[in-house]
Amino acid sequence: MVLFRSKTTVPQDSTNIPGLLPGRATTPPKGRPTPKRKTSEAANKRPLVPADRKAAGKSARVASRVQRDREYQAMQTGDERYLPAKDKGPVRRYVRDYVDSRWNLGEFFLPVAMVFFAVTYLFKNDQFASAIVLIALYVIVLSTMTDAFILWRRLKKKLTAKFGSEVNARGLAMYTVMRALQIRRARLPKPQVKRGAFPV
Repeated sequence: MVLFRSKTTVPQDSTNIPGLLPGRATTPPKGRPTPKRKTSEAANKRPLVPADRKAAGKSARVASRVQRDREYQAMQTGDERYLPAKDKGPVRRYVRDYVDSRWNLGEFFLPVAMVFFAVTYLFKNDQFASAIVLIALYVIVLSTMTDAFILWRRLKKKLTAKFGSEVNARGLAMYTVMRALQIRRARLPKPQVKRGAFPV
């Protein structure tokens, strides 16, 4: 007489399950093998040299032309988004507005110098007249340098008062003087303020 009898479970018929072989309890296939690591890395790598160099060069030229057109338009309108890096930022904008709002001796230096050179050529045989013209030219040069020095000293104080003592003044002095020496109509970016409208 058997007192204890082990319970056995009757396995279900696996033949009705799709993807399984009869008599085997295996997992269904994934559909494709798992790619190796080297294969995946090779697929993600992009070639350093484009396949079509001609098309890539054409695309680069088009992008460069679009960028130049944007910068040129920004030079005319003062749009900060597309200005060159040397003209971007509120500090550079303040410098341009301050220079453009005042009368600068430097902007008249080039036309006056050309006149003086023409007069010197006309009176080249007259030593006295040539000496007077040369002295007058030296006076104009000295006056222009003095005006540029005063301009920078005042502007530097304005920059410190507005942007704080930590403002990076590197290159600003040359940026200021070079703009002051240019004729107003030839300045780029174009002046956005009128004479006497000093920035606050």
